[in-house]
Formats: sequence, structure tokens, C-alpha cells
Amino acid sequence: MVRLKFSPPQVLEPGTIASILRCCYARLVSSDPELWNPEILEWKQFDKDIYENPETVGDSTFLSWWGKRLVGFGSFDPRQMPDVGIIGHNCILPEFQGRGFGKQQISEILRRFRTVGIANAKVVTLDHPFFAPARAMYIACGFQEERRYPWGTNLQYGFIEYKKSLG
Repeated sequence: MVRLKFSPPQVLEPGTIASILRCCYARLVSSDPELWNPEILEWKQFDKDIYENPETVGDSTFLSWWGKRLVGFGSFDPRQMPDVGIIGHNCILPEFQGRGFGKQQISEILRRFRTVGIANAKVVTLDHPFFAPARAMYIACGFQEERRYPWGTNLQYGFIEYKKSLG
């Protein structure tokens, strides 16, 4: 298995994270632009937060590399430690998907959680068909479904929350 290397996002210019998100979710956004286009503004803000706050949000995000090729990024939120660490975006560029790189990023996040003594990891995704591979990956990584809840006023799709004990 090819092992990924990880670096801080600041080794590349601002806009990198938003660009990866746009690329990874392009098929989803084009399937229903009215529903998904508002997310693009969230991605731009997330990217801005990473580069403007390298000691917090930026320190909880990493780029993933296969040799000299950027393959994606992972992010997390440790602010609920020591009880819980929240897995954020886990994006692999489409041309690198299906090679186990997403699992490697999850393993890296879990390693970082364990290093600082976080007891449990949580992740939330949608029950939309686009996210079926992500749901399968979380289950393969040992996460168990905890609960489902609505996505605001959207009656078509809801959130699924998964949890994994790190003890």
C-alpha cells in the first residue's frame, strides 16, 4: 500500500482547500445546483479561516501527498476534547479516490486525536447517495452509527452521526 505524507495547508496558497472541495463535490453540486451552491460559500469561508488562523483551524487541517502529488486533505475539530474529537472534511481528489487514501486520512486524524488524549471520534455525513462511499469507509474504519437527524428544513436528506471509541 502506498503511504501518504501529510503537511500543513500553509505550504500552498490560500484557495487550495476551497479548490479541492469544489473539485471533490463538483458532481454533487451539478446534480442539484439550487440545493448545493450555498455550500460553495461555506467552503470559501473555511479556506479563509484556515489561512487566517494557522494556530487553530489551520493546525486542525492537513494536506495529503502521494509523492509530490496533492491527493486531498483532512480536517478535524478538537475543541470538545478530551471527550470528543470531530472529524471534518475528508476529501480525496476524484482521480485518487478508491485507493484507500480516505482511510489513511481518517487514520491520521485518529492518530492525532489519540496523541492529545481524545477518547472518542465522531463524524457526520448525509444520507444522500453521493455520500454512500464515505459512510461505508467510516464503518470500515470501525465507526458505528449513533443517530440520525434532519438537515434543517430539508426533508429529502438528513444527517447520520457515527462514533468510534479511541480507548
